[in-house]
Amino acid sequence: MTSEQRSTISNSGLTQIMQRLPTRVYSRHAIEPPPFLDVSSPAVRIELTDQPAEAVGADLIAVAAGPRAVALGAPERALQAADPVAIVYSDALELAVLAAPEDVEGLRTAAARAVRAGRDGATVAWSLDPALAVGAAEQVRALAEGAVLGGYDGRRWRREPPSPGVARFVICGAAPELAADAQRAALVARWTNTARELVDAPANIVTPSELAARAARLPRLTVQAIDPGQAGLPALAAVGGSSPEPPLLLVLSHEPPQVATTARLALVGKAVTFDTGGYFLKPQSDIIRQKADMGGGAAVVAALGAIAELGLPISVTGVVPACENMLSGTAIHPTDVIDTAAGLTVEVINPDAEGRLILADALWYARDRGATHLVDLATLTGALRAGMGDLYAGVFSPDPAWREAIVRAGDASGDLAWPWPLHPRYRPLIESTVADLRNVAGKGFGYPIVAATFLAQFAGDGPWAHVDMLGPALLDEDRGDAFGRGATGYGVRLLVELATRLSDGQAEMAIAAAT
Repeated sequence: MTSEQRSTISNSGLTQIMQRLPTRVYSRHAIEPPPFLDVSSPAVRIELTDQPAEAVGADLIAVAAGPRAVALGAPERALQAADPVAIVYSDALELAVLAAPEDVEGLRTAAARAVRAGRDGATVAWSLDPALAVGAAEQVRALAEGAVLGGYDGRRWRREPPSPGVARFVICGAAPELAADAQRAALVARWTNTARELVDAPANIVTPSELAARAARLPRLTVQAIDPGQAGLPALAAVGGSSPEPPLLLVLSHEPPQVATTARLALVGKAVTFDTGGYFLKPQSDIIRQKADMGGGAAVVAALGAIAELGLPISVTGVVPACENMLSGTAIHPTDVIDTAAGLTVEVINPDAEGRLILADALWYARDRGATHLVDLATLTGALRAGMGDLYAGVFSPDPAWREAIVRAGDASGDLAWPWPLHPRYRPLIESTVADLRNVAGKGFGYPIVAATFLAQFAGDGPWAHVDMLGPALLDEDRGDAFGRGATGYGVRLLVELATRLSDGQAEMAIAAAT
């Protein structure tokens, strides 16, 4: 592909992609979309002080149930009633006592709940507890992250805007040198909220072109929107050809002037902004969740924003195939044979297994542009969610060391991940009688592994891993942590942690040790 063949966007706006849009503008809805969140600052401002919580003029003092709560005047019955929050009123202060397991996740959740308990521009102060088994730096990171995550409000599509929430979250009794820990955690959480907003937004607003327009406004990144038809990405063009919204390949580049590693990391994220299932039309119970089928792409866009703001000394490229999968006269028929950018032909047995088709072109594109390390994130198989629920993503890779590096980055960041197997014996399941491959096995078992096996055919040489994140991407109910119902921004924290570790050599050393 030559530069002349690209449809390019920059921070000045869209060009050819916008010109190819259908004439309708938001014709599928009757509301004016509100502005997106300001990526430059969180809704909740995080502050640190070495002063006690009583001295900062807070509207609400939050503390984990335990000795510190008692020292602040909480009666024993309040500690017992903290399920998850008990509010204690006195003439001197208003105290929120929170049930918080003495670990990082417990503190993160408690901070989010404390923020959600406040309102109207309030200041919430959290009193660090030196008696906890969690170290001070870990406490600060967990509290800052939880407070920013808790400040997210997905109710942006109501006629009346939500009332203001907490404006300041002050971590009290903290040494000044921990400020950098708090700032970094808040930054990553802020970009996680950006991904949450993209996933929570209705599909009639966050279309492929709107996703590209949003990405073009992100600072510190070079952004391109590439026409798949002109760029030789036939699988993406075939899937996206089902919709009047034109498909595109969104490419975001972070190229710092100095790098600390020769690794070139590529993050690939599936962004089907709405998936009907095509001719294999999804049932009602499933189709209402399909605005979240771009969760992997949203995570990649937001992670690149965070990586650029952090200035990580590593080359990182985000590759996001974006389209709709609609039921129409131009949709792929079952048993159609399509081309891919890698040159392999695919018999499309199941048009609802479209994510692996667009990822195939995106993986090939990323490797062809020089990526040494690849990770793709996708809400790919319902079977993964059925097997692991809404907490863990599954990680697949033929390279056990690279798979382990990603699992560790996920677990360390809070985006929990679990290793899944790949084995050569799964490869015959995707052989076709008429083409090089077929996109499903046609069997009643092994769906996530078969999908990963298909993707492996397009990942090229070098470390590659697939993260199937359908379970934790969109929560149907509050699972009792920092997020509540709705989008979680799963993958942002994992990807930023992975890029950080790769840039400072941790991941490379771990891979070398394992091999």
